[in-house]
Amino acid sequence: MTTVVGGIREGNSANNLEIDSLARFAVEEHNKKSNSLLEFGKVVNVKEQVVAGTVYHITLEALDKKVYEAKVWVKPWMNFKELQEFKLAD
Repeated sequence: MTTVVGGIREGNSANNLEIDSLARFAVEEHNKKSNSLLEFGKVVNVKEQVVAGTVYHITLEALDKKVYEAKVWVKPWMNFKELQEFKLAD
């Protein structure tokens, strides 16, 4: 499979520890920004977009049984991780 820069492709297994960690990070950051107490449940789906680093489009289920979509931008060589978007899934 070839990677197209800027293109979105299906990510690794939803049970991947790195993805789980990014999903938990997204929930924690969302909670800090919105003064919420949302609790991570499980990853439902993940897609990856190669940019200057990788943007992970993570669909996750919280313990409130609602499904959320998060975008986390990661640049490992710079030790950089940023929550770009967190919203209730449509």
